[in-house]
Amino acid sequence: MTTAERALDPEARLQHALDLSYRYLGFRDRTVLEVRRHLESKRVEPDTIEQTVTELLEQGYLDDARFARRFVEDRRTLDHWGNERIERKLVASGIDASHITAALHAPDTTTGETHSEFDAALATLSRRFRVPPETDRDRDRALGFLVRKGYELELAYDVIRAYGRD
Repeated sequence: MTTAERALDPEARLQHALDLSYRYLGFRDRTVLEVRRHLESKRVEPDTIEQTVTELLEQGYLDDARFARRFVEDRRTLDHWGNERIERKLVASGIDASHITAALHAPDTTTGETHSEFDAALATLSRRFRVPPETDRDRDRALGFLVRKGYELELAYDVIRAYGRD
């Protein structure tokens, strides 16, 4: 089928958009917004994009809640990010606030335990700083480190104080 014939046939346009989406989803999970932007960049018509997204949602290839859960687990486990940084990235990816909240407060799928941000921040700090920071400069460096990782300022202060006591 030529490009001109595909332009006239709505089913062919839908199939072309689905093929583009399957290839795009083959590398990793994507959000609905990411797939929409990808199809827009490929100059797919808005009606066809909506049909494609609906089809992918029905088939289970797109699920923003699942994406949010996996993203939270990966960023906590692999990158040791705090909730604040994770939330910023999910918002930028177009994830709904309700999915973000649910993912941030969901128990870990591997251990079944609820995530303690304090414990995670303490573990992250102890990996980076082998000895508790003693000078003001060292405490400022530790505080900056935790804040850049995405932990809230108050939590970072508490973690540094607790690390110094232990």
